[in-house]
Amino acid sequence: MHRQFAARRLDFSVPRIMGILNVTPDSFFDGGACYRDGVLQLDLALRQAERLIREGADFIDVGGESTRPGADPVSPQAECDRVLPVVAAIASRLDAVVSVDTSNPELMVEAAKHGAGLINDVRALQRPGALAAASAAAIPVCLMHMQGAPETMQERPAYLDVVADVLQFLSARKQACLQAGIAEQDIWVDPGIGFGKTDEHNLALIRELDRLNEVGPILLGVSRKSMFGRLLGRDLAERLPGSLAAGLIGCQRGARILRVHDVAATRDALEILRLIG
Repeated sequence: MHRQFAARRLDFSVPRIMGILNVTPDSFFDGGACYRDGVLQLDLALRQAERLIREGADFIDVGGESTRPGADPVSPQAECDRVLPVVAAIASRLDAVVSVDTSNPELMVEAAKHGAGLINDVRALQRPGALAAASAAAIPVCLMHMQGAPETMQERPAYLDVVADVLQFLSARKQACLQAGIAEQDIWVDPGIGFGKTDEHNLALIRELDRLNEVGPILLGVSRKSMFGRLLGRDLAERLPGSLAAGLIGCQRGARILRVHDVAATRDALEILRLIG
């Protein structure tokens, strides 16, 4: 299976790696590593992107708004100001697909003009104007499932059948994309592990991940998730083994892109999986 992302074409006969590049000052993982004295530094962001690509990333997912519970809201203009210079610099200088982690319609259109190859939206293009913007951007999209909003998503999430409910939601959003003029081969799906779900919900979704293949190719994000802290009694710095195990199981069940913080470790784990076959 091959897919086109702006100027780059990738073969998905093997899973691909998406490295996370947060250009927010309040990331849960890196704590604003691209900032100096409270100001975003383009050279630091580029250095991070270069490292991720050197370690094996095929995608760089640039995010300018934190979606963790309690994160400060960001205006659409501030998000554009953070993200667009980084997208342009990576797209023009480095060999990777630039993905934009956003729900902001304006940013979707402008990011595509600056060289982005994928829109990765945790709100599945549900904000006003997002569907039209994604269609106008004319690059692939990834639709993620989230119950509620980031501010409230972990307040007693409940489902009749989490896998069936997520499948139904993503199918409906895919149909909305098709009606908006987005090509079927440009639609990816993400079950949204940790977004409005309990640990049991997350485990069920990974266990039955292959069911999502009927909607579209799967992007999976399990990197350093808080569920590993609860399930294994590990703090943030100790969650890598759980992340790798869940990611490999996800790939065995159909995931084609793993969105991760730890690119080198993920690359090694995927290589062993490939060698064993």
